[in-house]
Amino acid sequence: MSARQRQKAPHLARKPIVFLGPSLRAEEAREILDADYRPPARRGDMTAAARESPPVIGLIDGVFLASLPPSPLEVLEVLRGGTAVMGASSLGALRAVELESHGMVGIGKIFAMYRRRQIIADDEVALVFSGEDLRPLSEPLVNIRYGLSAARRVGVIGARERQCLIRIAKEIYFAERTWPLVFHSAKNCMDSDRLEALAAFIDQGAFDLKRKDAVQLLHAVRKFLKGERPT
Repeated sequence: MSARQRQKAPHLARKPIVFLGPSLRAEEAREILDADYRPPARRGDMTAAARESPPVIGLIDGVFLASLPPSPLEVLEVLRGGTAVMGASSLGALRAVELESHGMVGIGKIFAMYRRRQIIADDEVALVFSGEDLRPLSEPLVNIRYGLSAARRVGVIGARERQCLIRIAKEIYFAERTWPLVFHSAKNCMDSDRLEALAAFIDQGAFDLKRKDAVQLLHAVRKFLKGERPT
């Protein structure tokens, strides 16, 4: 493609921009999608990214504590400017629910759960992460729900035990919420043998719903770039 052709078709010369952090390691993400991966989005990052005219912006992770995340108004202005935006997993799922009627595309189970109001609180997806490598340091409530539902389906715990454990997890401040702390606080919900069985079940499984949704968004971006409808 000549320099003149690139000027006429700037989108074809650019990669998607994806804001990603603790939901999925960038090294894994690059194996799925060739994109410009950036740290969790802060206020102003979406606007700045849109100025670069990417073919699409993927919003997965954003900040919650360190500074302000992109507001719904900021993402709305990006959409109005003609940039396609997809959201999933974390802040992206929240903004997608708020802005679906304005053209933002929501991806994944967490987006669907918010859309159906099966969950409503922001702290369902909130966690703290390392500033050095973006590694998660706490467990989001939505992942705990996911793991406990799986345990309930196979009979490791019962329905009442699941509800008790979810209530305990909700009462823990999101920055301190971890599986070990939930188990430690669950002695009134179940006996020690069943609690040990549950801990073993969770330890052996893959119950990171935020990661699964992040991966799904990357595949959706690939479809979008091929002219296919993202799902």
